[in-house]
Amino acid sequence: MNEISWGDFEKVLIVAGTVIRVEPFPEARKPAWKVWVDFGPYGEKKTSAQIAALYQAEDLLGRQIVGVINFAEKQIGPFRSQFLLTGFPTDEGVVLTALERPVPNGTRLG
Repeated sequence: MNEISWGDFEKVLIVAGTVIRVEPFPEARKPAWKVWVDFGPYGEKKTSAQIAALYQAEDLLGRQIVGVINFAEKQIGPFRSQFLLTGFPTDEGVVLTALERPVPNGTRLG
């Protein structure tokens, strides 16, 4: 494990947002959803998330998630991903990072 400085951590913009739209992503190699999230003052961003094994679209709509929003955009097949939806890989699928209670969209992890 490599240690990082506090300054390194501060470079990563990890914020809360609310899922506002979910669509199937049949072109993905692994089961995935296209997910749009409202990050408050940071705007709306979209991503491809391999979370379809554990989450249906209706489970995600209105749910607050945690995302890293300052990575470079990434092309995933025909879709452009704008942020990383955080979660923990398990044998059953990715378990989303959860907030213990609601916070305003755009609140930064700190």
